[in-house]
Amino acid sequence: MDKFKVEVLSKTANPQTIMYLALHQDYSEDYIYESLDKTPSEIKCGEIAVKRLLEGNRGHFGVLEHCYIVFSVGYFPHSVMQQATRHRIASFDVQSGRYSGQRIVDVINFKRSLEDVFYLRPVGNYSDRQGKKYYYSPELREIHLQHCVDACGLYKQNIESGMSEEHARGLIPFDFRQHFVMSCNLRSLLHFLDLRFKKDAQLEIQKLSEMMWTHTQEWVPQIAEWYEKNRLGKARLAP
Repeated sequence: MDKFKVEVLSKTANPQTIMYLALHQDYSEDYIYESLDKTPSEIKCGEIAVKRLLEGNRGHFGVLEHCYIVFSVGYFPHSVMQQATRHRIASFDVQSGRYSGQRIVDVINFKRSLEDVFYLRPVGNYSDRQGKKYYYSPELREIHLQHCVDACGLYKQNIESGMSEEHARGLIPFDFRQHFVMSCNLRSLLHFLDLRFKKDAQLEIQKLSEMMWTHTQEWVPQIAEWYEKNRLGKARLAP
């Protein structure tokens, strides 16, 4: 998992202020744009948003939708991409296996490391979702790595024989690494964390959630502090 990457491409610069202004307009007699100079600090706006919207399970998550963040996600296995996109709570653009197969050929040509292109879990102890424990041994992992090498060789042969990329990729091991861009509003982001940042989620998507969470804490510190105390890891129904 050491190759996994999550970086921020773009984000609302003053998200907690935007939340405050949105909630303030709900009950203000005046046009809030004309009194922007009276807006509290970013930190104070976050504290007000928590107190008036989130504390006491009020559940007023609507104003969180005004704040957006865009993540660049890299080197995660295909299975994580599938899980991330399953609930349609964000916008995604995903690296295409039809147009980005050269990296598979590069493995055979010794231009890329095998594990830059394919993901296998580290050696260690694991359990399935029913609690059955097992050990993923170095010997078994080596067998699986060789399977990936063999699949790369077959892919290269098929491409060189004239087969189309979408046809040749059919025999590639499932967990090839895939990069994608994910954009969402803050409400959707917390929804995603509710679903995927919990102990029974797949390990790799827990890691994705953990890395996204670090950026979330930096972006909306007061909201994140409330969320960590009240929802993080508790698998509650999404807001």
